[in-house]
Amino acid sequence: MKKPVIVREEAEADLTEAYQWYEQQVRGLGGKFLLCVDAVMTSIERNPHLYPVVHKGVIRRALTKCFPYGVFFVEGERSVSVIAVAHAKRNPRVWQERS
Repeated sequence: MKKPVIVREEAEADLTEAYQWYEQQVRGLGGKFLLCVDAVMTSIERNPHLYPVVHKGVIRRALTKCFPYGVFFVEGERSVSVIAVAHAKRNPRVWQERS
């Protein structure tokens, strides 16, 4: 059963920051980043259990295919909440504190 994906405010800020950084590097790259993240979120919506639990027994991580980012989320009864979209080399405490 599909569960809607809700992107928390902090995760939206992560997306905006990453988009802007990629756009500064190469025009259009930020858009490609967002498409890649959107594909991951669609997959999460279809089957969140495809992705491993990585923290506190409830936070799962889905990696993007073309960019070094992970989408961190928590599955609820009726929806999935994205708590962070973080670079793989970023200090994990940043997203761990959001749980």
